[in-house]
Amino acid sequence: MNPLTNMKNVLKLSEQELHSNSKTSWHDQYRNSAWVFIGGLPYDLTEGDVICIFSQYGEIVNINLVRDKASGKQKGFCFLCYEDQRSTVLAVDNFNGIKILGRTIRVDHVEDYKAPKESKNMTAETARLHEEGCAVTPVKIKTEPQSPKSKSSNQEQDSKALVKEVKKEKVKKEKKAKVKKEEKDKQRESRKRKPKSILVRRFQVLEKVRENKFPKGKRKKLGITVIVDTV
Repeated sequence: MNPLTNMKNVLKLSEQELHSNSKTSWHDQYRNSAWVFIGGLPYDLTEGDVICIFSQYGEIVNINLVRDKASGKQKGFCFLCYEDQRSTVLAVDNFNGIKILGRTIRVDHVEDYKAPKESKNMTAETARLHEEGCAVTPVKIKTEPQSPKSKSSNQEQDSKALVKEVKKEKVKKEKKAKVKKEEKDKQRESRKRKPKSILVRRFQVLEKVRENKFPKGKRKKLGITVIVDTV
């Protein structure tokens, strides 16, 4: 079948699915494959260019851009594998029928994909790409086992740090206690220094007068009059 008719048929299926209320989708028959076919690519594109375009809808783990064995030039189509199978649905629905550098591309599911066999002209990098894929591989960091001396030194450092923290807390508490004591002492001194009220002074003077501690001359100056009860 003509590639253009295939592309139009896929677009029709997608449009019909949007307007219908059915629970099933025509994509379900490809749910066991994460590979898609991409045709009609410009001949100037490389594997990196294709990955940059199609990684919009998911993480790409493998790509096979078919090239001519003699010249090494790509033939305008490739097979691409996503990490998540659901990304293939997004890629087919959104990329099928778009134009890249003036060329209309076709994107469709691949039910059974078989990786190409190694050939004589295949480079080591291409063979590794077909086997391992192009996904990001985690870097393993080697950690050497700690010796008993290093463990004991780490424990000593931790204990020293704890002791320092405890000492700092004690110093802070002592400072707070000193500040509180100083405030209380100031309050007591201020209470002692406050002048006594006039009534208290007069009461004290009257008591002294009753005890005959003030002579008559001083009584007149202070304006004190002593009332003697007569029976």
